[in-house]
Amino acid sequence: MNEKKVSRLRRAARGRYKMRELGENRLTVFRTPRHIYAQVFSPCGGRVLAQASTLDQELRSGQTGNADAASKVGTLLAQRALEAGVKKVAFDRAGFKYHGRVKALADAAREGGLEF
Repeated sequence: MNEKKVSRLRRAARGRYKMRELGENRLTVFRTPRHIYAQVFSPCGGRVLAQASTLDQELRSGQTGNADAASKVGTLLAQRALEAGVKKVAFDRAGFKYHGRVKALADAAREGGLEF
């Protein structure tokens, strides 16, 4: 693995350790140059409560690697999480910087009704 990825994974592990102490549901984001994925995990980390990505059929048309697509994913994820009974989550950015697509997804999820 290259040094950049190792550093990102180290930052992600540090954040996840703290979230496990809190014992809250965790909203995790993963991004690639082409797509963005988001999942809400149970406090133990063993169950996915809600998920959304740019691979979903309703979000697949148009651009999938920009901030507009990320905000649509955030809105859809918030809707699915509320349907599953999840209102409060901890935001796990997985070591990615909090700007651009990651920030757009987080802002849209907050506007959709999730609290973090």
